[in-house]
Amino acid sequence: MLRVPRARRRLSMTSLIDVIFLLLLFFMLSSTFSRYAEVEIAAAQSAGGAPQTAPPLFLQLSPDRMTVNGTPQALDALQDSPLADVPSGTVVLLSLRGAVDAQRLTDALVALRRLPDITLTVLGR
Repeated sequence: MLRVPRARRRLSMTSLIDVIFLLLLFFMLSSTFSRYAEVEIAAAQSAGGAPQTAPPLFLQLSPDRMTVNGTPQALDALQDSPLADVPSGTVVLLSLRGAVDAQRLTDALVALRRLPDITLTVLGR
């Protein structure tokens, strides 16, 4: 029995190229909708230097509210809060209460970063 060799068909690369193109397009689009930001966190410094003249402010952050020295304050209205009118170098102690997630803490740190005259210290749990 003789076998007649059949000519092999070439594989079509069109469908493979289409799939690769769609994946590339998907990942390009998904990366443009993501916003990345940096929040600088520095370690506390030693107490050496000029003595502190203004009393520190106590900011308490919980999952659903924020207080400045016991007074409720909205996170998006910090520019109009008592924190905006403090002397330069005033220490603000930030305490976390309850199950504060990372996004809430980051939002608070970004809002506090806009206030130029404060020195922020985040208290540990």
